[in-house]
Amino acid sequence: MKRNTVIAAVAAVALVGGGTAAAIAVSGDDEGPAKKTVAVTNDADGTDGTAQDGDSSARPTDGAAEDKAENSAAAKAGQITAADAIRAALRHTSGTAVSADLDDEGTAHVWEVDVLAGGGTWHSVQVAPADGKVLGSHTEKDEDGDDAAETAQIRAALKGTSVSAAEAAEAAAAKGTVTSVDLDEESRDPAWDADTTAPDGTGSEWRVNPDSGKVTADRSND
Repeated sequence: MKRNTVIAAVAAVALVGGGTAAAIAVSGDDEGPAKKTVAVTNDADGTDGTAQDGDSSARPTDGAAEDKAENSAAAKAGQITAADAIRAALRHTSGTAVSADLDDEGTAHVWEVDVLAGGGTWHSVQVAPADGKVLGSHTEKDEDGDDAAETAQIRAALKGTSVSAAEAAEAAAAKGTVTSVDLDEESRDPAWDADTTAPDGTGSEWRVNPDSGKVTADRSND
């Protein structure tokens, strides 16, 4: 569910290579999903069941050399990951994070984090990718009159799940630099959608299971 009009194409600092990334639970409102820590081991044999064999290469989302160069260069400019941006936003505005996108605001980039607060109010929190400072926030208006139905659908998709947006971002980080994480509440099997950028600038799409944290390649647009 991307509520922002500009979709991220670039990223903060890349998290690549072997090793283990441990997700850290983030705060949410009373109606949000229960949080747990999800361990992601980026081993070749995928023995932990999170990053499995056969999922190491997702469908590239950009193939042009200029796109790769732009993505790679921009990724080096940031210091704050998607998960850290979400945590910073939730420290500023209580609720449940539903998406985080690294938006290009003309001459600079900023993390846009959508937070669903109690009572169904939506907040957009801007976080600086260089240092994690909250730059501002605003309440989103229901301009098309369908926020109530959309909010109900999102809450239904999150009900009973145990992986938060920040934890999904941590899981997807085993595949590259996360440029966005977003709840797909409209599919038959709701999941967190995550976009990553490889060191060479190639973009890929992934789905993170909202119950187990398992990362699989997104083949929905193949």
